[in-house]
Amino acid sequence: MKYSFLTSCILFFTIYNTNSQVTLSADGAGNTYELINSVFAPNYNVVEVPDCNHTSFGRHIDEIFDYELNKNIFRFFIHTANDNDRCKNFDRQRNEIKAYDKSPDNLLGIEGENVIYKWKMKIDASFQASPNFTHLHQLKSVGGDYSSIPMYTLTARKGTPDKLELRQTSTNDQETLKKVDLSLLKGHWVEITEKITYGVNSFYSIEIKRIDNGTIVFNYENNNIDNWQSGAEFVRPKWGIYRSLINVQDLRDEEVLFADFSVEEVNTLSVNDLKLNRFKLTPNPVSTEFYLNKKTQNNFNSILIYNILGKLVEKRNNITSKKINVSNLKKGTYFFIFKQDEKIVSKNTVLKN
Repeated sequence: MKYSFLTSCILFFTIYNTNSQVTLSADGAGNTYELINSVFAPNYNVVEVPDCNHTSFGRHIDEIFDYELNKNIFRFFIHTANDNDRCKNFDRQRNEIKAYDKSPDNLLGIEGENVIYKWKMKIDASFQASPNFTHLHQLKSVGGDYSSIPMYTLTARKGTPDKLELRQTSTNDQETLKKVDLSLLKGHWVEITEKITYGVNSFYSIEIKRIDNGTIVFNYENNNIDNWQSGAEFVRPKWGIYRSLINVQDLRDEEVLFADFSVEEVNTLSVNDLKLNRFKLTPNPVSTEFYLNKKTQNNFNSILIYNILGKLVEKRNNITSKKINVSNLKKGTYFFIFKQDEKIVSKNTVLKN
């Protein structure tokens, strides 16, 4: 019976692991904030808009039909004279949507996960960028010493010519990885695909492609880049327009268009990862804590704990005890991966009751 139950769990895991995707698409005029919240954080609010300072305008995100894409899309408004940053008078203003700690788990990037972000965007042919910053997308950490600065940013910047920049940091020293002439994007719908493995010395890529003719106007790829900020709890995506007002004379009222947001976790943990089993954990099923058998070396750099969907739910570092407490885990099936010197030495299925 126990073997049958484990087999069923692994079969379920094998099927479910291949795709964990959240999508958000416009569905027509009205209830735009409600639609966004229902996908990105049901019963909570992920919309950061300047409505309260500019009530006469109404909502700063709406939905319209776009005849080029032949579908409904989201329209983000930002006004130089009236809008601010979340109802505060400040040197910047924002109109963004995001994921955050109230969002479903599969919208939050955790160390060890592979995630693909996709969306469509269009900036006007006469779009004006700040010489300071005009962010259009961010991957931003929550928690840790460096959470105040985005780990990845797509920002437009005034120059000769204006540029679109990809900026990155794993600490507080952000650098520009690549930039292209902003005119390659102006007035055109583009599709953006961003792929990332969260962790140190990991993979990152981004591609921006014009939808009308398939031309790739921006691409960057790095197989050895730090995609994790120390102490972070998770990483959240953000989209919209977030810009400096320090040189407001360079700006104008803008409408930035977005469509078809997608966050997809892929190949977080494969069924092949479950085959190695160098030592036993007892008892199993477990209620509060289990033990490694006596023949096991009791030093591990880390233990990675995945749930039945293949999502990394916890990482424990510098394990020196043979006794592992799991009282914090909910009832269910988990997959434990034990590492020494970054090499996997054992993988075990654990039933928590």
